Amino acid sequence: MKQLLFLLLAYTLYADILIPKQSKQLLVVQADGFDTSQASLQAYEKNDGRWNKVFKPIKVNLGKNGLGWGEGELDFEHKETEPLKFEGDGKAPAGLFSLDGFFGYEKREFDFPYLQLNTQDICVDDSNSTQYNQLVRTKETQGYKSYEVMQRKDNLYELGILVGHNKKRLKKRGSCIFVHIERSENSPTSGCTSMKKEELLKLMKWLDHTKKPLLLQLPRKGTFH
Repeated sequence: MKQLLFLLLAYTLYADILIPKQSKQLLVVQADGFDTSQASLQAYEKNDGRWNKVFKPIKVNLGKNGLGWGEGELDFEHKETEPLKFEGDGKAPAGLFSLDGFFGYEKREFDFPYLQLNTQDICVDDSNSTQYNQLVRTKETQGYKSYEVMQRKDNLYELGILVGHNKKRLKKRGSCIFVHIERSENSPTSGCTSMKKEELLKLMKWLDHTKKPLLLQLPRKGTFH
């Protein structure tokens, strides 16, 4: 508790949200409800003890079936009627999540660990596998029946951010969650958060892993003060 500070959401139903004190950058995605696939992202940076907006709000896309409570850095109190995030449900995870790395097709340099993808890179979404919810570089499948090829024929993963959802790899609670390039305007995802390439690149150039950035993704309940 001594290493946490209170970030107050005005008029929120979630009470106080505990943000780790060492985190100095925050991406806040707010949707109008659990059943929407569109949302707004605002970047914040903490200076002199206060969170300040960075950039203009960015329009983003969520899962085709909206949001479901995910497995992140905090356990949010929520109603039993509110959905949870599960594998293959078409929902993006709601909650507070770490940003664990960048990836892309080309060689690039950021203030963040970066993986240049090749044809051998996959993300395992078989919840029965010991490598569930992990990026793996391999030529052949090794004990998993389902996975996602990372170097796609489209541009969706030309740039992306690894979201620290379900890091305990709980069975069927969801895997391979990224922030990536949108397929087209207003096009929902399978469970990730997407946006225009230029907006994503702007965020990636700004984000600094030494500032321990986080993603806070929730239905809209209020505004930051």
